[in-house]
Amino acid sequence: MMPGVMPLRHQALDLQQYIRAIPDFPKPGILFRDIAPLLKSPDAMAEALRQLGIVCSSLKPDLIVGIESRGFIVGTPLAQAQNLGFVPVRKPGKLPGAVIGLDYALEYGSDRLEIQADALSGSPRVLVVDDLLATGGTASATGALVKQAGGELAGYAFLIELEGLGGRQVLGEDVPVQSLLRYS
Repeated sequence: MMPGVMPLRHQALDLQQYIRAIPDFPKPGILFRDIAPLLKSPDAMAEALRQLGIVCSSLKPDLIVGIESRGFIVGTPLAQAQNLGFVPVRKPGKLPGAVIGLDYALEYGSDRLEIQADALSGSPRVLVVDDLLATGGTASATGALVKQAGGELAGYAFLIELEGLGGRQVLGEDVPVQSLLRYS
């Protein structure tokens, strides 16, 4: 080390200060948790990826699966930082080639997710990553799709969890669920 240069010590940032609360978006009565300030800050994003990296180290996945679309924003750099591959789960008609799809129920209606048919060959351990856990419907469907495609579900990781919406309970107790920030 050079004389007069202090060694860098890691001090975790408070990620909560990088989450903006926007009332009545996208409709009245909803308090939206906006991750744009976190994404805008290189230091906050680096801290989020460092903390998610700890989750990866403990769960030891072979691949990261990101849920369209904000799961791509978090999952891709996490996979890169952990030297893992990344696999997208998308809405219908967005992936080329053969796909495996899963229809799932929403509060009012249904939706569908798809993954490329060969994306999880060899039964890799998969960590599902997204920005937000709310009711758990999309994350649960993604976990089921991972299993249907031949992967082993290692766990789920989220930047934010809205605890009052019960998503963690929907995901079950048999698979680890980690959230960096929790709101009631």
